[in-house]
Amino acid sequence: MDNGQGLTLTAITLGGIVTGLWVPDAGGQRANIVLGFDNLDDYVQRNPHFGVIVGRYGNRIANGRFELDGQGHQLDCNDGPNTLHGGSQGFGTRLWEAQIEGDTLLLSYDSADGEQGFPGRLQARVRYSLGLDVDGCNWRIDYEAECDQATLVNMTHHDYFNLAGEGSVLGHRLHIPASRYTEVDAKRIPLGHAPVTGTPFDFRTPSVIESRIRDAHPQVVMALGYDHNWVLDAPFDGTLHLAARLEDPVSGRCMEMHSSEPAIQFYSGNFLDGSLVGPGRKTWRQGDGLCLEPQHSPDSPNHEVGPEWPSTVLRPGEVYRSSTVHRFSA
Repeated sequence: MDNGQGLTLTAITLGGIVTGLWVPDAGGQRANIVLGFDNLDDYVQRNPHFGVIVGRYGNRIANGRFELDGQGHQLDCNDGPNTLHGGSQGFGTRLWEAQIEGDTLLLSYDSADGEQGFPGRLQARVRYSLGLDVDGCNWRIDYEAECDQATLVNMTHHDYFNLAGEGSVLGHRLHIPASRYTEVDAKRIPLGHAPVTGTPFDFRTPSVIESRIRDAHPQVVMALGYDHNWVLDAPFDGTLHLAARLEDPVSGRCMEMHSSEPAIQFYSGNFLDGSLVGPGRKTWRQGDGLCLEPQHSPDSPNHEVGPEWPSTVLRPGEVYRSSTVHRFSA
């Protein structure tokens, strides 16, 4: 896909994976700002969620279990005792149907009742659109889903961004408009939401990631960096709001993420260890990319529904909708 103004996106039907996203810098030079592979086999055999559609449930569910309408459900556990990103055969591993509709790409997937342990037949649709606005180019993702039984849905996208196109992202400047983040245990399961004030989790003022990631805060040390959820300050009312802003001071590239979701996960690529090889025989190492994933908070199904933990339940007759817009400028 090409918007004619320098923004180009490439994708495959496996997992709806975005394999490339070319964005111009301040001088008009384009670079691919997402990590990935140059062959299908790596995406099939060893993909750490590079560029995938995540579902049915993004992030973790404790012990792979939840109760819905008085009935317990056991999910596929693929992250120690927990379920991560929908299980070992989540949406990012499935073949999606692709259809061109005007200047957009519509991806569709029919998830069977009981797939990975989730109840109900879920019909999921994800639309990629490229556009141009007064601030620059944009890539929009619109999610929709319907189910014939009550089920859980929490879809997101798992791109590893590097606005420089190469090198480390630790020099990027990050802004997350959130006054609370989610403390986790050693298995990354939420303990509760805590204030960011006075901690390295306070990105309400744009801050260079490198200046925070070596902090001795127990949560940063345990996660080997950042692998946490932030509860956004904006009201959760179905409208788009700023979820994060990422800037690379060298290239001048800037990405603003606007989302309808109540929270966002920031993962600093802590487990990239050089064992994965990208295009040009480049090895992906810690700090080469980071993820910003708009979502509901992890393990929400196991917390009492309320303002702190909005419901992730989808019932028959309802339509799940979520949107994220990536706005690029330089």
